[in-house]
Amino acid sequence: MGTPGRHVHFEIFRSSFKTWQELFEEAAVAAESVGPERLIGISHSEDSSTGVVTVWYWSDEPREIVE
Repeated sequence: MGTPGRHVHFEIFRSSFKTWQELFEEAAVAAESVGPERLIGISHSEDSSTGVVTVWYWSDEPREIVE
């Protein structure tokens, strides 16, 4: 089950009221705080007029599983 010490984490930024500029700025701040050595990538999508930006990164901490 994965490599010890290497867990994929993510932070989601979602809004139907903020502009894309605002969502991307928030994601950029999060990506900078993670650092380039841990950053996997940034993805974005739109669903029913809601913008979604996700910052993906590596962490040594296991993810909490939410069911």
